Amino acid sequence: MISLSSSNSDFTKTRKYLDKIYHIIHRTNFDKYGQEGVEALRAATPVDSGKTRDSWRYRVVKKNNKVTIYWMNDNVNDGVNIAVILQYGHATGWGSYVEGTDYINPAIRNEFSDMSNKIIQEVRSK
Repeated sequence: MISLSSSNSDFTKTRKYLDKIYHIIHRTNFDKYGQEGVEALRAATPVDSGKTRDSWRYRVVKKNNKVTIYWMNDNVNDGVNIAVILQYGHATGWGSYVEGTDYINPAIRNEFSDMSNKIIQEVRSK
């Protein structure tokens, strides 16, 4: 259980601070972060033909006071998303297994960290 108390009993300072954060987040250009994520994923994607690398895109959805960035890869072959099998591995038609390479998580982890640091910096500077 979480409980809060305030010396002025109406949480004026807390409300003001949270309202400031709310407005900063809603003014933040999440398209910038979406595009940066696409570039990081492109740079990290293993290259054979380059089709998977060039098939990254993003979408920003703002709904119910939440912002979500989706990164997607549209390179699908015979119903199989190639970015996913590069990440997690796959069986071959000859009965062997190709191990995946974790390239998505490290690339996007850096973007999350960078985005978080920039938003925190903006909140602190205002």
